[in-house]
Amino acid sequence: MEINEELSLKIKEICDEGDVFIELGEYRSAFDNFEEALDLIPTPKESYSVTAGVMAGLGDVYFKSGSFEQAKETFSASMYCVGAIGNPYLHLRLGQSQFELGNTNKAIDELARAYMGAGKEIFESDDPKYFDFLTSKLSPPAGGEW
Repeated sequence: MEINEELSLKIKEICDEGDVFIELGEYRSAFDNFEEALDLIPTPKESYSVTAGVMAGLGDVYFKSGSFEQAKETFSASMYCVGAIGNPYLHLRLGQSQFELGNTNKAIDELARAYMGAGKEIFESDDPKYFDFLTSKLSPPAGGEW
């Protein structure tokens, strides 16, 4: 289901501001923005494609602030939203959260999904430890190059 354009634009504006707060390290303000955006989405929230993006922002707040358990819970919940399964970014962050929590097998699964969906590039803006971990656990793709 889709929400109307006016509400969609308002949610996008709130989330864009939340992303700026994340970049500035102002996690409390970012959290407030993403919570406000989530509250604007009608129920059932997981039926709207915009919800996965809002959940990604909220999960990023937790991940960037080092609250990996909450990040894992948020990214796991996002997988119930329309359009979330197969989204490389959501799988990346869920895998990274699982990695940080020591959940090796779940981390491998999610990081592999991110890699299959977006290639090595999706790992390039984050700590190389995540890609190094993945490549140490799996065989290289056909052709032998990661």
